[in-house]
Amino acid sequence: MTSNRARLHPLPGQPASVPWPTREWPSRDPRNDPAVAHHRLAELLALPFGDDAPPELGLTHAVLVVHRGAIIGEAYGPGFLSDFEVLEGKVQEPVTADTSLISWSMAKSMLQAAIGVAVRDGRLDILTPPPVPEWSAAEDPRRTITWEHLLHMTSGLAWIEDYVDGAGSDVIEMLFGKGSDDMAAFAASFPPAAEPDTQFVYSSGTTNILARALQTVLGIGGDEAAMREFLTAELFGPLGMTTADPRFDPAGTFTASSYVYATTHDFARFGLLYLRGGTWDGRTIVTPEWVDHARTPIACDTLSCCGYGAHWWTHPDDLGTFGCHGYEGQRITLVPARDLLIVRLGKTTSPDDDLEEAPVDRYVDELIACFDA
Repeated sequence: MTSNRARLHPLPGQPASVPWPTREWPSRDPRNDPAVAHHRLAELLALPFGDDAPPELGLTHAVLVVHRGAIIGEAYGPGFLSDFEVLEGKVQEPVTADTSLISWSMAKSMLQAAIGVAVRDGRLDILTPPPVPEWSAAEDPRRTITWEHLLHMTSGLAWIEDYVDGAGSDVIEMLFGKGSDDMAAFAASFPPAAEPDTQFVYSSGTTNILARALQTVLGIGGDEAAMREFLTAELFGPLGMTTADPRFDPAGTFTASSYVYATTHDFARFGLLYLRGGTWDGRTIVTPEWVDHARTPIACDTLSCCGYGAHWWTHPDDLGTFGCHGYEGQRITLVPARDLLIVRLGKTTSPDDDLEEAPVDRYVDELIACFDA
């Protein structure tokens, strides 16, 4: 599989007149911007919360739109718990800008950023195999799997990622069943089903293997406190993501497949980091090359509507759109050609892995259409 970064859309810089939202997000009235169809934008922001809300969208918790570095619209709906959150014992509360919400698989993109910090500092080479003790035997064919393969979800490991039926689902067994005490070990125990770099198989287990390997490279192993400190010092802290709360399994590994809680504003801060090429207020968090690596689609025949980069999703349009996707329609969508960022959080019951465009993405596309170049 090959990549062609020459076709990537340039990423916009932060406007000189707009402060970085490390402490507080700047805002702007879209009615004063001729590039924004503000009437339509207002209608769309209200749409998921009204009586005529499209049923295929399910329940929407929050929608936030950032244009040219400033918030120009946000809306919040009633609280609701997913079945998985009920299992976690969470209590339903109304949603506001201060409500901490679940990332689901958007956390995968945050792990990609954390790995990018280590790459920035020369602590790992993604073209080499990661430290995975389950694959250490000389005759084990999995020893050839690299960080790159895992980031692209092309490791060749067997895996069933099924959130709906449950029966035979490896991801549910990992998160809530016999694999939950040590998720990386559970995922690393799976046999190869194909040669690396020949088949795309979306796998939350893959991400947790990467998380444990990163902690090994950092020299902190299963030390939850040390990994929290790393994430805060190198990623969440510099961006002002004060509500970011990563979760860990009993083995002390960051459950990067599924669990970062944060407010809508803080999820937007993470998105802005990548829309700005990995730099935040003059500080390089990850390199521009690492952001390009994230948004460069791999060549894979099994992907149609959306493509996949390195733990980030790519969109087949002329605007350079890419973003973070999560179960039940969690989205951080970045549109470089419009200097636009959209966060949508909620509970959409329609499967997001269909080959046809998901309902949430159709809604986000309508929001994007409100903006001119």
